Amino acid sequence: MKKVEAIIRPEKLHEVKDALDDLGFHGMNFTQVTGRGAQRGIVHQGRGGETVTVDLLPKVKLEIVVQDAAVDQVIQVIVRASRTGNIGDGKIFVVPVEDAIRVRTGERGDAAI
Repeated sequence: MKKVEAIIRPEKLHEVKDALDDLGFHGMNFTQVTGRGAQRGIVHQGRGGETVTVDLLPKVKLEIVVQDAAVDQVIQVIVRASRTGNIGDGKIFVVPVEDAIRVRTGERGDAAI
């Protein structure tokens, strides 16, 4: 099992969720986060002409645990649904998961996801 963590633009949340849901990946968590990547924020023209740098931008973190065989498919779906082609589209991380337990039934491993 692997946990796929994706940091994406907030405005792409519903597109990503719907695309994963359409392929049968229903269980996922989303968290509102702030952060910065290579772009190191954005610069706005403020009132009176001064520049204002915003270096922590709002993002959404998606977490989904899938079977090893589904990792590439999930990554492709997330990339396709969240890509704008602009700086700040996000990042995806894949982390090994040792075990998963469904609290309600006690099922373990792949059966729990």
